[in-house]
Amino acid sequence: MASSSWYEVAAADPQVPCFFIFGDSLNDCGNNNHINTKAKANYKPYGIDFPDGATGRFTNGRTTVDFLGSYILYLDLSLSTQTTLDSFFFNVFEFVEGINYASGSAGILDETGKHLGHNVALGTQVQNHQITLSRIVARKGDNETAAEHLNACVYYMAIGSNDYLNNYFLPDHYKTSNEFSVEEFATHLVSTYGDRIRTLYGYGARKIAVVGVGKIGCVPRTMDLFGTNGTKCIQNVNLAAQYFNKQLKKLVVDLNKELKDAKLIYINSYGMGDGDPTILGFKFITRGCCNPRGDGQCVKDKVPCSSRREYVFWDSFHPTEASHRTFADRTYKSLLPSDSDPFDLHSLAALDLGIKSGRRAEETSGSGRFKHRNVEFFMVIFCTFFLNRKILDVLGFWKG
Repeated sequence: MASSSWYEVAAADPQVPCFFIFGDSLNDCGNNNHINTKAKANYKPYGIDFPDGATGRFTNGRTTVDFLGSYILYLDLSLSTQTTLDSFFFNVFEFVEGINYASGSAGILDETGKHLGHNVALGTQVQNHQITLSRIVARKGDNETAAEHLNACVYYMAIGSNDYLNNYFLPDHYKTSNEFSVEEFATHLVSTYGDRIRTLYGYGARKIAVVGVGKIGCVPRTMDLFGTNGTKCIQNVNLAAQYFNKQLKKLVVDLNKELKDAKLIYINSYGMGDGDPTILGFKFITRGCCNPRGDGQCVKDKVPCSSRREYVFWDSFHPTEASHRTFADRTYKSLLPSDSDPFDLHSLAALDLGIKSGRRAEETSGSGRFKHRNVEFFMVIFCTFFLNRKILDVLGFWKG
């Protein structure tokens, strides 16, 4: 079950031509760095175990999608900061293998997280993908070739936690808890989420992984805010997540019937939080590794714990690299049948939907560009943070 063996398989034969990521701070790779918001992680001790330090990832090292990218594409995303994309922006889309659109504090609803400043909500992330799509079409030369390429990609969507932690359960900032019951709010979120997925489908997405909300009632910051009264977690917050996940899983089932030439899978992040984490070597479950400031993020430049592998949480919200890796491993290949439905990400990536790959023969042979995936050539899954202001503006990420 070692992920290194999966990496070796991917190195020999990447499973998909591209990987697109939509989400929040769990997978933000630096998109918030140039945005006017408190929700950013481009300072020490964030990135203490990442090759180039604090890139904007909300953890000590790699995120779930960094690992998943290496598993399905053989791209070491932890090297991405070593490549400057500005100089070859007008060539990169010919070989594009994905973009990470995730934004810290973002949610399914546009207003979520805005008390912290700006973020790129899911709807805007999807709009940005439409801009990317138009450039891929231009580089591929025609709609059909671009569609074949995009149809074979994996689209990873992990969002929704902030709609609770940075919206519904913050009545001083948002009215949603007065306007909706917990069940009604879940319905509202999932309905909006479904619209975003259908839009992505219209843009060519056919292999879509949808990740449920985890045990947000067990997050250190949640427990600090609400108090546990001797319980391990905040039960009403976890119950809200369960309502959401139940409806989200049903949405996946319904969309698989509705969008007959697509395949969606549901990743059960909540269920993966069951069990005893000490079996995996974790010793510290209820507090983060770094010293938290008032809002739960790390205090700047304070030295964190040294035994980071033993902590589930990095700050008061976000997992450590060790936790991310555990989740990535079970997302890629299910440990239990309940981890994913109807199957895991590895099976989704390998699934033959009867659509040709968009790669031309000369792109996969001869030059070795795709066989030898060294970032000295092209780092083609990229985070918008690594682009300059002009390019960010073109992609719709620069907000002032």
